[in-house]
Amino acid sequence: MEKFDPNELKNLYKPSLSSHKGQNGKLMIIGGSHLFHAASLWSLKVASRIVDMVFYSSVPENNQIVQKAKEEFRDGIVVPRDKIDHYINESDCVLIGPGLPRKEGEDGKDDDTKELTQRLLKHYPEKKWVIDGGSLQVISSSFLPKKSIITPHHLEFKSLFNTEGTEKTVQKMAKKCSCAVLLKGESDYVSDGDKTVQIKGGNAGMTKGGTGDVLAGLVAALYCKNSAFLSACAGSFINKKAGEELHRRVGPYFNASDLTEEIPHVMKNLLIDI
Repeated sequence: MEKFDPNELKNLYKPSLSSHKGQNGKLMIIGGSHLFHAASLWSLKVASRIVDMVFYSSVPENNQIVQKAKEEFRDGIVVPRDKIDHYINESDCVLIGPGLPRKEGEDGKDDDTKELTQRLLKHYPEKKWVIDGGSLQVISSSFLPKKSIITPHHLEFKSLFNTEGTEKTVQKMAKKCSCAVLLKGESDYVSDGDKTVQIKGGNAGMTKGGTGDVLAGLVAALYCKNSAFLSACAGSFINKKAGEELHRRVGPYFNASDLTEEIPHVMKNLLIDI
């Protein structure tokens, strides 16, 4: 089984000294619900450290939380759900799913995740998509756009493809759907259908709720300016390295918020100092 070569990280896009706001990536995040507040906020927090602009669309109360946190989110715009089309067109990549409910309005107040996801995927098939969480749990594989990245854990993979997630099935389904698959686990498997790599690492602290949402935000931010396969591989590798660094300092006693804070330090060490 081929392992991810960290030397590939040198191929990641790095902002130029002469660039200006907007040239280093614009990401749209569609996620969050009345029931799941924090998931999309973790994705937002890590992505806003990487790309120039994040357009964030959630339920009103989550939008208000972000508005109050503007000191941490200077280069972003909060977008009501009924105004997202313009910002999808402007974005380099769209992340959909973190914190979206698994079915319509689990508390009676949320959007129908299946309808919202399938409508947007069908309407914008050429857009770079990262599909995660609630969206993955309600759609069929036939709706996956070509060149999208999906980030399932093993249960989501089985539900989506009706088969267990293994090295062979990850590559087979990536090939069939013309997308990149990042199967999350103790060892992640990433495939674009032609090439498949294994990324080991992580620890017991990485089982905390929200770490997958951090990973989704990281992968989507990278996908704004990089290929799908490299973004998925690099996101997995960086996320695990951040978890390992936290474990070195505090053992398994860290959470998703700690992970979002650690990732920039790991990226600096891995990308700037190589």
